[in-house]
Amino acid sequence: MLEGILNGLLGLTDGVQALVTLGGLKQIVMLAIGGTLIFLGVKKDVEPLLLVPIGFGCLLVNIPGSELMHQGIDIGAKQVLDAMGPAAPEALKAMAKDDTGFIRSIYNMGIANELFPLLIFIGIGAMTDFGPLLENPKILLFGAAGQCGIFLTLLLALALGFPHLEAVSIAVIGACDGPTAIYVASQYAPQLLGPISVAAYSYMALVPIIQPPIMKALTTEKERTTPMPAVKRSVSANTKLLFPIVVTVVTGLIAPKGLPLMASIMLGNFMRECGAVTRLTKASENEIANIATLFLGIAIGATMAAEDFLKPTTLAIFALGFVAICLDTVVGVGFGKLWYVLSGGRMNPLIGAAGISAFPMAARVVQAQGQRYNKKNFLLMHAMGANCGGQIGSVAAAAVMLSVLKGLGLI
Repeated sequence: MLEGILNGLLGLTDGVQALVTLGGLKQIVMLAIGGTLIFLGVKKDVEPLLLVPIGFGCLLVNIPGSELMHQGIDIGAKQVLDAMGPAAPEALKAMAKDDTGFIRSIYNMGIANELFPLLIFIGIGAMTDFGPLLENPKILLFGAAGQCGIFLTLLLALALGFPHLEAVSIAVIGACDGPTAIYVASQYAPQLLGPISVAAYSYMALVPIIQPPIMKALTTEKERTTPMPAVKRSVSANTKLLFPIVVTVVTGLIAPKGLPLMASIMLGNFMRECGAVTRLTKASENEIANIATLFLGIAIGATMAAEDFLKPTTLAIFALGFVAICLDTVVGVGFGKLWYVLSGGRMNPLIGAAGISAFPMAARVVQAQGQRYNKKNFLLMHAMGANCGGQIGSVAAAAVMLSVLKGLGLI
């Protein structure tokens, strides 16, 4: 009996013993990465709403013996079991036992079926005012230019040997839009969901660090100090009301594979502008978005198991994501320089950097850089228009790529 008690007590050290093995070293690294993500979110205020639950999920899945992401029921075994009835052997009954881990259940009910990213998009739409974009519709072109990095990175990923669906999922990091990246990766490259999600949100947080050197390197002193006039035109309530409906219909006709993404953000915006469903609007941008974000973060973190995350592919994903964000900024500012010339020196090319989807962070970066070189320069509202265009552009870019893949028979 004493021996049994001792063996039982030794069983309590299984987790520690697992960490000191060669395989346990990888789990220690991932535990450190999870702790780092939590530290960045809590102490450095780097996307805390996502990095804290992602980091915690990473910790949970890398604790030795954790079965929180265990898949559970073997569907084939369950079908055979049902057919055999009471005569089924015990081994088959064990295979069909439903012991799905609780985080796997969260993953299945919100990531595998696209639900959480789409709920977050409804909240984003409810919080977004497209007025600055509608006041100057031409600035939507900056939102298109700011997505060129996605397609250039797609070509680079394909050249490096990534399969088509993985290359598309990696390239979408360049949208600088976490929910879009998660939506595409969860459907078409779920094995890369962890690194793609972490890279997407990390680079979103690093926009104020990544963009300014590129903006300065590509523009002259004269271009950076170009003043922009105040936007004076007002947008009617009917225009704001029709905008989300028109965008949804057009997207559905041109790129139906991306309709869930665009429809979600436009539904949220329509609820905001119509004013008839205030309770739904507030719930979408608060309670629903917060709950979806929490579950989304934990489930994504739980995909960061050591054996899946610590691969050369992960480093390649982070490198390609960084290239994508840089290319977005380069093309956006380059388009701004072209507009500067065509407008006779009346367009400040710094606004091109706001054509990505990091809303409203990218617009604030443009405003800060504009005032750095000219204290009387107020670029915020123009940059907000480009930034709104970037939100639409990122979703449209993902929709176009997915529809092209469908046309090629790859999905």
